[in-house]
Amino acid sequence: MNPVKPGKTPRKPWIVGVSGASGTPYAASVLRALLDADESVDLVVSRASRLTLLDETGISFRDAHWRTDLHAWLSRGADGKPGTFDVDLDLAGDRVRYWSAGDLAAGPSSGSYPVKGMLIVPASTACVAGVALGLSKDLLQRSASVILKERRKLVVAVRETPLDGRTLRHLVTLDDAGATVVPASPAFYAGATHIQDLVDFVAGRVLDAAGVGHDLYRRWRGDLGGARPTG
Repeated sequence: MNPVKPGKTPRKPWIVGVSGASGTPYAASVLRALLDADESVDLVVSRASRLTLLDETGISFRDAHWRTDLHAWLSRGADGKPGTFDVDLDLAGDRVRYWSAGDLAAGPSSGSYPVKGMLIVPASTACVAGVALGLSKDLLQRSASVILKERRKLVVAVRETPLDGRTLRHLVTLDDAGATVVPASPAFYAGATHIQDLVDFVAGRVLDAAGVGHDLYRRWRGDLGGARPTG
């Protein structure tokens, strides 16, 4: 074991789990904001989410080429336009680690692995059920179970409508276990003029729940009509 060098802060990332629900732009916005906030990230992309990502962006997320694919994903805007965001590949050095969803021996599968917490964005109802029931069928679910048992921060951005009784009960179970449930419900008081604004609002609320600073959306200041354009 190599001791931490004097003056060097030990790496303590946020785990970002991406499930198969629609809403991959939410995950991209959260990831960009975490990097902008100088946070480290451990990324887990479920098998189902790869299909969603391909459908929503045309990007094939591959284990062997994850850095290239991640760059293409984070550079794309919520409207699907490539090159919307300037993402430096160097940011994905040690700042970002990728773990295959099938790797149950990965770092985040153990409570002794140091992390700040976990953000599941978007969270499908299947993912919600798996975490609530403690199934740990893949690394995403296992990581979330570890976060809960270690009493660390877990934010679940559920993206589904309508919600049936089973899912509502699963969400209550997660809330009782200490997780924060953040429905992917954009608001309009922030003066959104583009689909990216709506996506960034949800991503910002996820980060608010995690206690990570950002400037993704205009906050309510108590002024009615404050977000309306003038003139």
